[in-house]
Parts: sequence; C-alpha cells; structure tokens
Amino acid sequence: MSIPVQDPQNTIAFMGIEGANADLACRQACPYMHTLPCPSFEDVFSAVSEGRAALGMIPIENSQAGRVAEIHQLLPRSNLHIVGEFFQKIEHVLMGPHGASLSTITDVYSHPQGLLQCRENIRALGVTAHAYSNTAQAAADVAQWKDASKAAIASPLAAQLYDLQTVKEHMQDADDNTTVFIIIAREPVDPEPRDDARILTTVLFTIRNIPAALYKALGGFATNSVNIVKLESYIPGGMKREAAQFFLSFEGHPSEKRVQLALEELGFFCKKVTLLGVYPADPARFA
Repeated sequence: MSIPVQDPQNTIAFMGIEGANADLACRQACPYMHTLPCPSFEDVFSAVSEGRAALGMIPIENSQAGRVAEIHQLLPRSNLHIVGEFFQKIEHVLMGPHGASLSTITDVYSHPQGLLQCRENIRALGVTAHAYSNTAQAAADVAQWKDASKAAIASPLAAQLYDLQTVKEHMQDADDNTTVFIIIAREPVDPEPRDDARILTTVLFTIRNIPAALYKALGGFATNSVNIVKLESYIPGGMKREAAQFFLSFEGHPSEKRVQLALEELGFFCKKVTLLGVYPADPARFA
C-alpha cells in the first residue's frame, strides 16, 4: 500500500535530492514513510516546524570526516526535539552512463566529503576529482550528460534512481565509514528506561565564566557513573570565547537518580542547560 505523498504525518524530510545518503538513511530508518528532499538543513528544520513533515533526518557526524558543525547552530534555535538516532553505513559507488568503464572514465564528480572519503581509490584510478554540491546531484548530472568519460561517486540508491551503471563498488577507503543521523520532531518522546533498551539524553549548556568550570560541571557524570558518548564545543555566531556552548550526549534517562545528580552538578556550574532530547540509542552504537 503506497503512502500518499501529500500526507505530512507519513513524511520525513532530509537535506539533498533523491538518492542522497540521507535519503537512503530515511528509507532504511523509516521504510513506510515518504521522503521529502530539501535544499538545505534550514529547510529540513522548517519543513518539520511548519508541519510539512512529521520527522527530519539530520547528519551530525561521520566516522571519517568528523562533525557537521552547522547543525549545532540550527538545532538550539529550532525548538524541535531529538527523538531518535540512526547509524548509516556509507557505501560509495563509482557510477557512469551505460557503456562507461574504468578505461573510459577521466573525471569524477561528488560532494567534497565523498571525494575525501574515497581519496585513495580516486588517486589509484588516476582520474580528476571535481567537487559537487551533493553526491546525488552529481549522479543526476552524469546521467544527463551521457558522457562515458564522466562518472559520479554516490550511493547505490542514486545509481538505481538515475539509471546509471555501477563501474566500481566499495569506493570508500575505510570499511567502517558510518554517518550518525539524528531524527527530529516537533514533539519530544519519553522512552521508558529498560534493561534491554539503552537511552540517550542530549543537552546543550553554557558554562559559567569561572576557573575549571567545565571540569567541575562534568564531575558529576564521573562520580555518578554516567557514560558520556559525545561532547563538543562551539562558539555560536562568532561570540567571545567565554560564551562557548557545549553539546553533550550521555547514556541514561533523566528519571534515573544517578542522572539527576549528574545534571544537578552540571546546572550548578552553568549559565544555562537546555534539554534537546531523550531518545532510544541505535543498537549499532553499542554493537
């Protein structure tokens, strides 16, 4: 049974066009939902905020290329909530028009991150790499050009959608190339803590301008055995160094006593603590 395209409650938004890795992540994480391509991360947040999509899928880091810094600026201003996470194994494929082969290809097009994650294989092929705005857009344009000397590096889904021939699989240099996505929604979820399901909590905080404030703020997590899985700092809007904010994810539910004690100590040394989400961890995180 097909899902009506116009039904926002069965729609998940992502940044890119059809065939992007984010599109593939949406289809795997929410296989019964329609995917809504958006030209920018801001448009993904707007689609969810305005009710044109029930969920949004946003990348926050890649195991090879690091964090997606833009998200840390957008998420706090959106008033949206993190309701889940999804680990997407990234498989880059070299694809070209029908008739293309390794001997005909001289130029390869992909997003800068895709090129970075395949740089050793690209060098071995002796082709010229060209940065593109989006991996799937590169695939779409290669399909339109119909030039056997031009190829794209994108997902297997892109090859299927744009009727391109797979010239070489497993273009990524590392087998453990994984992108972590968060799923955002207008309303928060509150999963029950269970022994068979691990819960993550994510907060944003700004420390007080006192010596060793960060060290003291995080001390409660150590003394109460709360496992921190992500801690990143950034300076919003080019503000002064003392206004740095921290993005923190840890294992545990705020209803647990040990988490409450850790958060109390965190709050004592902070100007502000904002809860961004309490949600089930992807089992792949602890596999």
